[in-house]
Amino acid sequence: MAETATGAPREDTEFVRFWNEVLAPKFTRFRHVLVGGLSYHSEAVFPKLPVEAGDRVLDVGCGWGDTAMKLARIVGPEGEVVGIDCCDAFLADARADLAKTDLTNVTFQRGDAEVALPEGEFDFVFSRFGTMFFANPVAGLRNMRRALRPGGRMVHIVWRDRADNPWLSMARDIVLEYLPAPGEDARTCGPGPFSMSDDATVRKMMEIAGYTDIAFERVDAPVRVGDDVEDAIAFQLAIGPAGEVFREAGDLAEAKRPEIEAAMAEAIDRQVRDADGIVIDSSSWVISARNPGD
Repeated sequence: MAETATGAPREDTEFVRFWNEVLAPKFTRFRHVLVGGLSYHSEAVFPKLPVEAGDRVLDVGCGWGDTAMKLARIVGPEGEVVGIDCCDAFLADARADLAKTDLTNVTFQRGDAEVALPEGEFDFVFSRFGTMFFANPVAGLRNMRRALRPGGRMVHIVWRDRADNPWLSMARDIVLEYLPAPGEDARTCGPGPFSMSDDATVRKMMEIAGYTDIAFERVDAPVRVGDDVEDAIAFQLAIGPAGEVFREAGDLAEAKRPEIEAAMAEAIDRQVRDADGIVIDSSSWVISARNPGD
């Protein structure tokens, strides 16, 4: 039993339990990839966010709190940022990292955006690569809108289609040459990273959720997938689409691991390297909208 962001007790959903029990430890192991690797996208997006000094901001699916703390620097001491996530381990790390800063305008709360969020309290709501995991996206998006004051703005970032994201699709395609696709009864993190790739579908979701002034901006940027080939292979087989296939295949996956790792090493070794490691192309939608009102 946990509390929602509004303070009401509730039972965790199956997706929330799966994130806490299975995925959170894997994500934490590869935090250097999942946070540092997305820096190119953050650098492209953050300077354009409709956030001003003094704003009150909600960061949905805040993870380890890096985006919440970045937003806190923008709004300054007169503003406030609330980061919400469903993973206890992420929040514990976020609070520990926050304690090492001089920020006094950030708080982190345990919550599930699909169930409930504070209402009518924020000037801006943000989510980086979180909304695409909503099992009920309209409900989650509607709760995000209701969290805004009239006229408030929101921005969420999601991955575009598989073809434009080889950093995720390439490894899955390789793994599926050796292992069966997960069955319908597989435990998953939700709809997955490409569930909001189609702009027409997402626009309709957001219209149903009550937003206006909906706009899509494409951002193409490299993603760092590991410090080296070995790190990148371990990352791909732990989380993401390839990780799901590998995890669900169980003993068969372990039996095939040498062949799979050899094939992945060959593909990853052909990728570009920068000063921090191996990078592969990626593409996202930066989706902005407004809560109707003043």
